[in-house]
Amino acid sequence: MTDETSAVAGRDYRHLPAAQKASVVRAVFDSVAPRYDLMNDLMSGGIHRWWKAEMVAALKPRPGQYLIDVAGGTGDVAIRALRKLVPDAAAGGGGAVVCDVNQHMIDIGRARALDRGILSGLEWLVAAAEHLPFADRSFDLYTTAFGLRNVTELEAALAEARRVLKPGGRFLCLEFTPEVAPLLQPLYDFYSFLIVPTLGQIVAGDRDAYTYLVESIRGFPRQSELAKLIADAGLEQVRYRNLTGGIAALHSAWRL
Repeated sequence: MTDETSAVAGRDYRHLPAAQKASVVRAVFDSVAPRYDLMNDLMSGGIHRWWKAEMVAALKPRPGQYLIDVAGGTGDVAIRALRKLVPDAAAGGGGAVVCDVNQHMIDIGRARALDRGILSGLEWLVAAAEHLPFADRSFDLYTTAFGLRNVTELEAALAEARRVLKPGGRFLCLEFTPEVAPLLQPLYDFYSFLIVPTLGQIVAGDRDAYTYLVESIRGFPRQSELAKLIADAGLEQVRYRNLTGGIAALHSAWRL
């Protein structure tokens, strides 16, 4: 274990103090970045790809719109949306910004996008969800997938989401939830606390990082609680839809 990843060892991550959370999250994602997408496939059996497809379908991006994908990691959500935002490179207009607090994730995402021939319409930025370096009312669309539970100040991140959205702008959050269907709970607990950390050790070489990722889910607000926080931030028409028995949920709202 490196000095960096040892920062996450031996802790209870479900109620991590705010003063410690930023450094722990940075250490976790520095450690897992090179194999993060592979681990997502292994942990979910590939179903996270369907969840993200559902997210972009619900978003309904249109040509010429601008999207910010916060805690966007390696950019898979933004890249899915980009096909709709900029359907014709020659036409110009529209695009997406992938914003993540972790430089390693951004570097990997940018390199993969270039390898796929994505040369325009997509920007990459290292910044925290609580402090986005954009003017008020800059974006038509705001997305975040599996990122909000890792921010230090959730309420501040949600307030920033509203601030950077234009009137009529759409907010979508895809996140794991602590409240799954009762019949799934025993199997889900077994898989989460035993199988996932073991996969993390075998594939990514870091059991503690994946223990954090599992326990951070259990400390996150339930679906209805998150919906209230989104509304309290000033976003409106807040709704959510459970996916795969509540293992994940898709929250939506508007800035009106």
